[in-house]
Amino acid sequence: MTLRSSHTAAALVLLAASAAPQLAQAQRTRGKIEDAEIEIVKERVNQLPEATRNYEKVQIAPPTKTAKPLQYSFPDFRLPSDNLNPSVRVLTIKQEELAPLLGNYVKAGLGNYGTLYGKAYLHNTRDNAASYGVNLSHISSAKGPVDGKNSGVAQSSLGLHGETFSGPLTLGARLDLGRERYNFYGYTPREPRPDADTLKQVFNRAAAKVYLRNRAADAQFQYDLSAGFRYWKDNFEARESDFQLGLQSKYYLTEKTRVAINGEGSFISHKDSVSVSRPFVQVTPALEVDFDRLDVSIGATLGYTGDTIGTAKQFNVYPAVRLGYTVAEDRFVVYGGLGGGLQRVTMYDLTTENPWLGPQQRVADTHRGPTVFFGFSATPARALELNAKVTLANDQNLYFYNNSRRDSTRFDLVYDRKTTQFLNVHGEALYNAAERFRLGFKADYNAYKTKTLAEAFHRPTFQGTFFGSYNFMDKLLVGAELYTLSSSYGAVTRFVPDNSVPPTPSGTYVQTVRPTDSVVDLNLRADYRFSDNLSIFAMGNNLLGRKYERFLLYPVKGVNVLAGVTYQF
Repeated sequence: MTLRSSHTAAALVLLAASAAPQLAQAQRTRGKIEDAEIEIVKERVNQLPEATRNYEKVQIAPPTKTAKPLQYSFPDFRLPSDNLNPSVRVLTIKQEELAPLLGNYVKAGLGNYGTLYGKAYLHNTRDNAASYGVNLSHISSAKGPVDGKNSGVAQSSLGLHGETFSGPLTLGARLDLGRERYNFYGYTPREPRPDADTLKQVFNRAAAKVYLRNRAADAQFQYDLSAGFRYWKDNFEARESDFQLGLQSKYYLTEKTRVAINGEGSFISHKDSVSVSRPFVQVTPALEVDFDRLDVSIGATLGYTGDTIGTAKQFNVYPAVRLGYTVAEDRFVVYGGLGGGLQRVTMYDLTTENPWLGPQQRVADTHRGPTVFFGFSATPARALELNAKVTLANDQNLYFYNNSRRDSTRFDLVYDRKTTQFLNVHGEALYNAAERFRLGFKADYNAYKTKTLAEAFHRPTFQGTFFGSYNFMDKLLVGAELYTLSSSYGAVTRFVPDNSVPPTPSGTYVQTVRPTDSVVDLNLRADYRFSDNLSIFAMGNNLLGRKYERFLLYPVKGVNVLAGVTYQF
């Protein structure tokens, strides 16, 4: 067959292929096919040029090795011994960059007050099948603000975690162990000084958790299941065992309609001078619908607690209604609603806020609700984020910290026997310019109206944080944080003798309410990179040198600094 005849045959095949759909379409529409004459004119003959042979083997150069740049983060900006834990946390804003998955690193540092610091992060590199690692951390100060070693502190922790990925499913587990040493140094100066062993408080913690997640964007049923166990023990031989269950789920009826069911369970066995069981179960079913600009969620929260403190009911039902309206796409969203629910309270968590709690505490879950809230979220300009929220609630069994009548150096949990009215106004702003310059502000105004308590003990009215960081040419990263906290109230107990003649040792103990100090705490941090593997850091806390008392009778350290080295591999 010649080249010209083969081209002619190919043209006929193409003609038949193009005519077939037209014929089929005509048959489907029952139309008529009119006679047509098709003429194919072909004068060109394609000729390929002669190929040039190359007898040399093709060589592929190996890829060049490039050093991975070191990215900075501030995972431990504030030294943990300051105990400046906010009492209310809503709409929290990220103050630091997330630590990147760069492999492994170790850190070590020294500071005044006899401070030793060490940290190790050992993790597998990026993997599509699994993620696992180990975290080690230790910080201790041999001396503190009162009587040297009598106010020392030490914190050590070990964390193990791992995840496996199989399609949209994630199976994971984690184990956290910790030991913390504190001293009850809130005593008035006296001679002789108390021995450190009589002031010692030690916490041992263990927490284990396993979880299964399916959060694929295209899955009709999305869920997050978890089960865990937490154990806590103090130096007074008190123990708390907590079995936990968690559920977060959504089932999509349509693309814009779904049913959400979230729940949690906690079963605590607490042993002190007496044994107490504290069951807790809470479930929130809701129907969620997305309209054009309006998002609606309607449901209810059903909760049960085994606590019997005060007059609060054990079984409670609260509304769970939220409306969100998009004023400008990706720019401005307003929202509001009705809510409420039980908030689980444990000694495990309380002693991270206030490590100077005395023995034999009565712990109760907080009943928050009904609650009214409204706010907005906005992005008025590139790299700028704004959030604001107002919450009004009626709380029952809301805990406060007050100095104990038996020993002012230790704190007791106290409750208002009636409902506490609560108002929170929250605002935050973050400016993040290309991950090089970050500036932010976060503030909370909290108003508590108590009925039977003299004051809202150790719950400050205002707390705010200003923070910022700047990355100089990926060599030097500096950051600053200014933390402010308004004054609150505590109480001291003193002995008032009788005015008898002659004097006798009899008398009465009187508790006097006193304000705590307002807090203004300036912290600075700097990291300088010598190479991709080696960098140094320096960190200063409370640089204004104010030995304020966040908790009454417990002054914090003055200026405390820490410097060290980081090695990454």
